[in-house]
Amino acid sequence: MDFSFTEEEEVFRKEVRDWIKKETPKRWLELDPLLWEETDESWAISREFQKKLGQKGWLAPDYPKQYGGLEMSHMKRLILAEELSYNKAPVGVETEIAVNWVGPDLLLFGSEEQKQKYALGVAKGDLVITLGYSEPNAGSDLASLQTTAVEEDDEYVINGNKIWTSYAHYADYCWLAARTDPNAPRKYDGISMFVVDMKTPGITIHPLINLMNRHSFNEVFFDNVRIPKENLVGKKNNGWYELMIALDSERSGIGYAAMFQRILEELVEYAKERKCDKDPIIRQKLAEMAVEIEVSRMMCYRIAWMYSKNLHPNYEASMSLVFLSEMMRRVAQVGMDIAGPYGELEMDSKWAPLRGKIERLCLNCLSIGVGGGTNEIQRNIIAQRGLGLPRK
Repeated sequence: MDFSFTEEEEVFRKEVRDWIKKETPKRWLELDPLLWEETDESWAISREFQKKLGQKGWLAPDYPKQYGGLEMSHMKRLILAEELSYNKAPVGVETEIAVNWVGPDLLLFGSEEQKQKYALGVAKGDLVITLGYSEPNAGSDLASLQTTAVEEDDEYVINGNKIWTSYAHYADYCWLAARTDPNAPRKYDGISMFVVDMKTPGITIHPLINLMNRHSFNEVFFDNVRIPKENLVGKKNNGWYELMIALDSERSGIGYAAMFQRILEELVEYAKERKCDKDPIIRQKLAEMAVEIEVSRMMCYRIAWMYSKNLHPNYEASMSLVFLSEMMRRVAQVGMDIAGPYGELEMDSKWAPLRGKIERLCLNCLSIGVGGGTNEIQRNIIAQRGLGLPRK
């Protein structure tokens, strides 16, 4: 099998790389945020950069042209994602949420008006969308969610609360899963998807501070929140299917392997500085990480190829997420092995190696393998849908 890119694709890669180098502010590279590390300053930088991407059609490059995209091939989209990740471009998780998780669902199931209003706004970089999935008593068993949306005249009235709602305090809209038929024979059958304006009366946002002492997560309460009926996306009570499509997009992880390739390269340079690059144990661990990152990259390439053939990756996306999340934890541990006690220092310490990246990576990696469905859930999906094993 030939994994090489065409000459045209390599030209495109250089174009992207040069553009990122030109447009990425120096201050962003000084901040060097990882996942879930947003501050008001880094948020402002990333939002401005993403609007520049939107102006080029590179924010949602595979979207149809009438909705702000370029109808770019999935392999070029992969190249774009790799270069943005590897070169530390100011693109955060909020972009993944709006562009790659919610946007495709809107294009598949939304009305023309919804596509023009939301998908186009996402592609331009004008909209931030938060996910209204998990609840205090409905995480891995998401179909047990209890937030309700009840029809009243020309509206739906929403009551309930959501948790771990990333960037809800910045978001323009919430992509909300709510129960519309509490009497459905199966709990999966009574769920619908909505787009909810976060400025609607009755919405209260409480911050949740993460392990890195950053405010990225929230708990959101809906108290008699009234939204127009036209904010229902797709068919009523068909939300579980729509939600699963969005989750498969979330789990694919296209581009993340390139980010860890950059981190590995930084760890190799740090090992040389520490004069431990000749240590056979350290060399072995770094080599293992190099191999695992390439495996992760091939999983991402497979998913991109499937999209290019109009195939939908399901258990393949779960495989990618499980491998990526566990690899991330191993990379963090290798960094700690190299740095020793210094690896525990935060970024404001002058003694912190790699400006505290190792400590931040160790804290950050704990949530990976939980978000998007725990690794235990992913293994069930792989077993049942990939291997054909029985549910019990």
